[in-house]
Amino acid sequence: MPKTTTNTPRRHVIGVVCAALCAAAASPLAWASDYPNKPVKLVVPYPPGGPTDIVARVVAQKLQEQMGQSFFIENRPGAGANIGAEAVARSPADGYTLVVATTAHAINPSLFAKLSYSITKDFAPISQLTSGPLVIVTNPATPANNVKELIALAKSKQGGLNYASSGNGQSTHLSAELFNAMGGVKMAHVPYKGSAPALTDVMGGQADLMFDTMLSSMPHVKAGKLKALAVTSSQRSPSAPGIPTVAESGLPGYEAIAWNGLLAPAGTPKEVVDRLSAELKKVLDNPEVAQRFEAQGFAAAWNTPTAYAGFLQAEVDKWGKVVKASGARID
Repeated sequence: MPKTTTNTPRRHVIGVVCAALCAAAASPLAWASDYPNKPVKLVVPYPPGGPTDIVARVVAQKLQEQMGQSFFIENRPGAGANIGAEAVARSPADGYTLVVATTAHAINPSLFAKLSYSITKDFAPISQLTSGPLVIVTNPATPANNVKELIALAKSKQGGLNYASSGNGQSTHLSAELFNAMGGVKMAHVPYKGSAPALTDVMGGQADLMFDTMLSSMPHVKAGKLKALAVTSSQRSPSAPGIPTVAESGLPGYEAIAWNGLLAPAGTPKEVVDRLSAELKKVLDNPEVAQRFEAQGFAAAWNTPTAYAGFLQAEVDKWGKVVKASGARID
């Protein structure tokens, strides 16, 4: 006769309990409590040394200190910041690959004829990081010393003046195109792969001027290697109150703002996104971080994932109108 197994019900119960425990361990909540348990990659879609790279490295360092896990930077420049963004959009939605987004990512949907990702659909917004004006900088030898003189110089050399940018579709590009349209001038665009090489050529005289972030430009202005004409915000920057706004110095109504933010691939567990957002609030509330950003013209800017999603959509809509008015297009 077959041997009777008296503990089958007990084995069944143990199996059910084990399955339940495994499911609980794999749940988003449990996953979030264990996050991060391996290094986290922050993709910067620009070369090292530029403003977005500087912001990313400050944030990564503080997240690493707070969360006890490595946060490292991977620079993936090119295609108007689209290469890095696309790579992250296609990455696993587990919170271990993030992208540092910029104003360019709100501009690109209307600028590029074809994009392989959607900034509003293929990402989970975590938080904004910074916000601040651009500053118009020229080589010190440029005869223009203010906005009125720059417009007059550009009109006297239609197409003769050129401006550098950190790449097609960047805020450093479209802010100058807005200036062209509002000022009735036609300065030629010279795109670079990032702010650092663009500024190098402005300082060397190969390019006439640039609309750049204060974070990367102001150290060169203070060193006498660049001349600052105006900031692009509606109000003067607290970090450089002596520099007038574009609007007050020759072009009323002009305004353009640059920002950075952090995005994860769409589908990243809400608990992981919320954990990162909460940690970022601590980072951006840190007086040392705020001081490092403000000294270069950026304000630390934290918001909730929901608020950041709304901000992104508003930026896409705003820059879509600017792109349409400027006639700029990249096929």
